[in-house]
Amino acid sequence: MNRRHVLALLAASTLPAGCAPANLPDPIAAWRNPGAGEADPRRYALAHAILAPNPHNRQPWLVDLVGENEILLSPDTERLLPETDPFNRQITIGCGAFLELLALAAAERGFRADVTPFPGGEPHPTLDARPFAHVRFSEGGAADPLFAHILSRRTNRLAYQARAVSPEDMARLMEAGGAAPGLAYSYASGGETTTALGDLAWRAFDREAHTPHAHHETARLLRVGREQIARHRDGIAVTGAFVEAAAALNLVTFDMLANPDHPFTKPSIDAWRPLAEDAPAFFWITSAENTRAAQIAAGRAYARVNLKATELGLAIHPWSQALQEYPEMAGLKDEMTRVTNTSGATLQMFVRVGYPTETPPPAPRRGLAEHVRA
Repeated sequence: MNRRHVLALLAASTLPAGCAPANLPDPIAAWRNPGAGEADPRRYALAHAILAPNPHNRQPWLVDLVGENEILLSPDTERLLPETDPFNRQITIGCGAFLELLALAAAERGFRADVTPFPGGEPHPTLDARPFAHVRFSEGGAADPLFAHILSRRTNRLAYQARAVSPEDMARLMEAGGAAPGLAYSYASGGETTTALGDLAWRAFDREAHTPHAHHETARLLRVGREQIARHRDGIAVTGAFVEAAAALNLVTFDMLANPDHPFTKPSIDAWRPLAEDAPAFFWITSAENTRAAQIAAGRAYARVNLKATELGLAIHPWSQALQEYPEMAGLKDEMTRVTNTSGATLQMFVRVGYPTETPPPAPRRGLAEHVRA
């Protein structure tokens, strides 16, 4: 077995379709014809909403169906990321992405989904059990063409083609985000700014890898091999022939993954460097304020950008380390603000963009039944 090959696969692999072990749930079943047979439009919409992009694939959503046409959505406080996302900003953005897919799916069925963010007030400095949204369904929704791309949307962590992203495509991404009050969009495609951002993205990734409390949080969420992926159906899925062999031989342990300088682990971290430094383009979303409502709006906008990228044949991948708010990242966070010229605003999303060399399969999902409370 080649250790470098195994760890290169650890860097970016995801679960191939139809590979759940016997007697364990199929981790990608939620992607197959979501909402089929659901008479309640809320459940149809929710079956699509759970496919939203979200930090570390934690899927931190709890659902209460209220009456005949309302939903209360609450954060699952057992599924937060306290080390890398100490103020739950990124988790809240993921909740916004959930809401956008919910609204798109509702509209596809002819319903409006009127969203009230944080009806019980905005929790600070961290989320609590209070709902992040109240949603009321009513007739009259207009279908949106972005809905057609929900099932083919991916977070693509693989290498991209070595060609610049056209200004026309970047402009279409900005237009797709929408005009929510206080949100702004910008990008760099080729040139010195893209080079500087790639270098900064890599240094932030490396900083996190060498910050034990942050890196350990990620290591605990690596699901190595088909059995772990099917058992958990969340976190960061890692598989492939060599990974499966390593897992079967107990060569992949938490202590190994938690040590960024272990000879078995270091190549997997180094493999991310060219992905950052060779990125064809970067795209970012800012908000004038950093309220919970602004974070929700940024998440909704990002979901639309991701779907538009899918429509345009673009790959997209959040690169969030330099935006994170724990102390060890503060200097690089300030540098990111300078390079993106976003002083006075809050950088909510920063993503790598390019034309894909290949498209990964869908990420695991726990299924609607795991989110809806009785």
